Amino acid sequence: MAAAGGGRLRRAASALLLRSPRLPVRELSAPARLYHKKVVDHYENPRNVGSLDKTSKNVGTGLVGAPACGDVMKLQIQVDEEGKIVDARFKTFGCGSAIASSSLATEWVKGKTVEEALTIKNTDIAKELCLPPVKLHCSMLAEDAIKAALADYKLKQEPKKGEAEKK
Repeated sequence: MAAAGGGRLRRAASALLLRSPRLPVRELSAPARLYHKKVVDHYENPRNVGSLDKTSKNVGTGLVGAPACGDVMKLQIQVDEEGKIVDARFKTFGCGSAIASSSLATEWVKGKTVEEALTIKNTDIAKELCLPPVKLHCSMLAEDAIKAALADYKLKQEPKKGEAEKK
């Protein structure tokens, strides 16, 4: 398990495992067979890592986890006045597939409306990253995180009881 954002150590370990001249070719190909190059790219170069202000009315936060594997994913979206997602951030504690799934999810939601973002499915994420069946739960977490962030955003848009009575 690795936390997204812990860059130098992770890259050094990856370089050592994937490019060490002392390892026989047979051993060198083992890591490549475990993860598709798209997963490795998002793992080594995660997009949109970080946090947004969760107290802001135009920011929705989704926090989801998978008890079976211990992966935890926080995904946040920032929505403008027209209902378009203008920014997205994530923090994930999990395997390479979980980090890649959340990284890809943040890329895909940017520029979409709230309603369009609801159409992103885990099967699309899994297909794009070429995830094996044993890692499909990672793409499911990403879809759940998107939906949770959107639900949180929508909840913040509803007027509070006190505000509604004043009008």
